[in-house]
Amino acid sequence: MQKSFFRYVVLLCIVGIQALWADLWNAPYSEEMRQGNRLFFSYGSAPKHLDPVRSYSSNEWMFLGQIYEPMLQYNYLKRPYVLEPLTLKEMPTVDYNASTDTTTYYFDLRDDIFYAPHPAFVKEANGTLLYGALSKADVADIASVYDLPQKATRQVVAADYLYAIKRMAVRQYHSPILDTMIPYIIGLEDYSKKVTQEVAKCQKEGRVPDLREGTISGVKTIGTFGLQIAIHGRYPQFLYWMAMNFFAPIPWEADYFYHQEVLRAKNISLDTAPIGSGAYYLAKSNPAAQMVLRRNPRFHKEYYPSLSSKEVADMGLSPSLLHDANQTLPFVDEVHYRLEKESIPLWNMFLQGYYDASGVSADTFNQAVQIGSSGSMRLSGKMQEKEIKMLTSVAPSIFYMAFNMVDPVVGGYTPSAKKLRQAISIAQDEEEYISIFMNERGVAAQGPIPPGIFGYLKGEEGTNKVIYRWREGKRVRRSLDEAKALLAEAGYPNGISTKSGKRLKLYYDTTATGPDDRALIEWRRKQFAKLGIELVVRATDYNRFQEKVRKGEVQLFSWGWNADYPDPENFLFLLYGKNAAVTTQGAGVNSANYQNPAFDRLFEQIRTMENTPERLEKIRRMVRIAQEDAPWVWGVHPKSLSLVHSWYHNVVANAMANNTLKYKRVDTKKRLEKQHEWNQPVLWPFGLLVGIAVGLWWWVRRLYVARQEAVMLPQRGVRR
Repeated sequence: MQKSFFRYVVLLCIVGIQALWADLWNAPYSEEMRQGNRLFFSYGSAPKHLDPVRSYSSNEWMFLGQIYEPMLQYNYLKRPYVLEPLTLKEMPTVDYNASTDTTTYYFDLRDDIFYAPHPAFVKEANGTLLYGALSKADVADIASVYDLPQKATRQVVAADYLYAIKRMAVRQYHSPILDTMIPYIIGLEDYSKKVTQEVAKCQKEGRVPDLREGTISGVKTIGTFGLQIAIHGRYPQFLYWMAMNFFAPIPWEADYFYHQEVLRAKNISLDTAPIGSGAYYLAKSNPAAQMVLRRNPRFHKEYYPSLSSKEVADMGLSPSLLHDANQTLPFVDEVHYRLEKESIPLWNMFLQGYYDASGVSADTFNQAVQIGSSGSMRLSGKMQEKEIKMLTSVAPSIFYMAFNMVDPVVGGYTPSAKKLRQAISIAQDEEEYISIFMNERGVAAQGPIPPGIFGYLKGEEGTNKVIYRWREGKRVRRSLDEAKALLAEAGYPNGISTKSGKRLKLYYDTTATGPDDRALIEWRRKQFAKLGIELVVRATDYNRFQEKVRKGEVQLFSWGWNADYPDPENFLFLLYGKNAAVTTQGAGVNSANYQNPAFDRLFEQIRTMENTPERLEKIRRMVRIAQEDAPWVWGVHPKSLSLVHSWYHNVVANAMANNTLKYKRVDTKKRLEKQHEWNQPVLWPFGLLVGIAVGLWWWVRRLYVARQEAVMLPQRGVRR
C-alpha cells in the first residue's frame, strides 16, 4: 500500500512540474526561438503555386511578395495608394507616339540588386552550372534545395525581367494574365504562339527550353540595366501591373535548374523553392505544416518611408508609424508561419501571445469586439487589458447581387424594367445584412467604386439618391412604401403582374449549399417577400454556376470583385458593354451583361486619362447612369479587421502592397515578458490533488488499520 501511494505521489509531482512549466509544454516554439528577432504567424490554407508566373492567390502572394521584386511597389504609408520605384533608379519615362498609337515605357534598373544565394547560380570555371546535371545519388540525402553544399548569387539585370515576360507567354505555364496582356504588349501574341510550340517540342524530346532565344518585338533590353516595353495605344494602368509578382525577374538559371527530373521527383521546383531578390528568401517550405522566411543576406539598401507628421495626420495614421523613418530595412531576421486550419486553436495561441497577429473569425468576434449603439466597433475589455490593437480598413472590393440585363423579366432598359430593379434594390436591406452576417464589418455600397479608390465620393455627394435619402447628415434607405410604389409603376402592384395576374417569381442562382448558408438564403427570400415577390433559389456547384453566368442563363446571382490595382477603371470595366459575358463567349468580366451607350462612351474616355478633375467629373456621370439603371444591387464593401499585439510595430493596413514584412518590427523582450505573464502555471489544482491524495491515503489507512484490529481482537480472546 505504501508503495502504491508513493507511486501516486510521484505521478502527482510529475503533473505539478508540468504545470509549473506550462509555458514550455504549450508554446509552439521554444523559448530560445521566441527570444530571437522573429515574427510568428499562421496561415489557413497551404499555398499551391509559388511560381510568380502562375500564382494569383492571396495565400500565395503573402509569401511571394516578400521574396520577389517587380520594378515598382506601393508606398507603404501614403494614401491614396502611390507607386514608387523598387528596383528602379527612378519612375519610368513614358513616350506616346500618336502616329503609331503606341506607348513606350523605359525602365532604368539599379545596379545593386542581387538574388538571395541559391545553388542554381553556382557555376564551374567554364561557366556551366555546377548543379545543372544532378543525379539521383546527388539528391538522395537532401530534403531542401538549400541542403546542397554550395550557393552563389548574381546581379538582377534587365534580361531577367524580359525572361519573366517570356515565361508568361508560355501556355504550358498557365499564366492567368497572359490573355489580359496580349492586347497591350506589342508582339506578345505572336511570340506566345511560337514559344508554346517550341516548349511542347522540348517537352516531347526531353529537352530544357531555353527562353533566352527568341524575341518579343515590343520588349527589349537596353544594355545591362535598361528595359523597354511598348504597348498598343494608351493604358496608364499598365504601370500598376509592373508592381505585381507576374512581372518580377526570373533568372534563366532557375528555369534550367528546376527542369531536372531528380528535383521534381522530390517536389523541389519554383513552386516550392522560389528564387528572388526580395528582403527574404524561403528557407523552409513545408506547406502542409510550416513555412519559414529568412533575411536575404544580399538584400539591397532600402529605407523605411519618411513622411511629415502632417501627412500622417491627414491620412488618419498613427504618429508611431514615423518612429523608424529612414531606418534600413528589413527589421526582422526570420518570419515563421504555421498551418492552423481551425480558428479556435489559432485564437487561443494568439491570446497566449504565441502569434503576433490574428484575424477575427465569427467564432471569436464577440470575445474580441464590442459593437456600440451607433454600429461602431471597439475592442472588448479583455483585449484592451492585453494592450491589443485593432486595425480596420475598408477593402478595395465589392460584393453585389446582379441582374442579368438580357433577361426578359429583370433585364432591359425601359422605365418599367428600371423601376423593378430599383424597387428590389431598395428592399435589399444591406445594413441589416452587414449587421447579421458580417458583424458590422462592411459598408453599404453606393456604386461600383469602393472607398480609397479615385472616384469614390463621401457624404451626400457620394450617396446613391435612387436608393437613399440624405437626412440630417446621414444616409437613410428609402422606405419599403417607396419601393412598393416603384414596383407598382413597374407593373407588379404587391408583387402581382398586371399582365398575367400571377405573382412575380424570380430565380436566384447560388453556390451556397452548406448548412451555414441556409440562414443567408432565407434572409434573401424575405427581402423579396417584403415586396410580394417569390424568390426561387437554385443552388449548384461552382463550375456549373460559372458556366450559367458566362452563357447568360441566370436571372439573379451574387458576385464580387477585388481590386487588381487602385484605379476606378478596374471596377468600372465590370459594367463596360464590350466586356459583357454573353457577347464575349463568357470571357468578359461584365457578368450582368450591362450595356449603356452613354456609360460606354464615358468609360472609353476615362480609361486612358490621368486622375484629373475632368476624369473625376466623367466618373461621377458614369456612376449616376449606373445608379439609375440599377444593373446591380450595389451590395457591400467589406471591412478587414485584424488584431496585433503591442510588441508588433509599424503595422498599417495596405490592401495593395504584398511586400510589407520588411517594414515590420518586433520588441522581443516585451513579447517574452507578456508570454510568461499570460501563461503562468495554475497551481491550485495541483494543491487540491495533493490534498485529496493525502486525505484519501489517510482514510484508506484508517480503514485498513480498523479492519486489521477487527480481525486481531477475536484471535487475542482465544489465546486467553
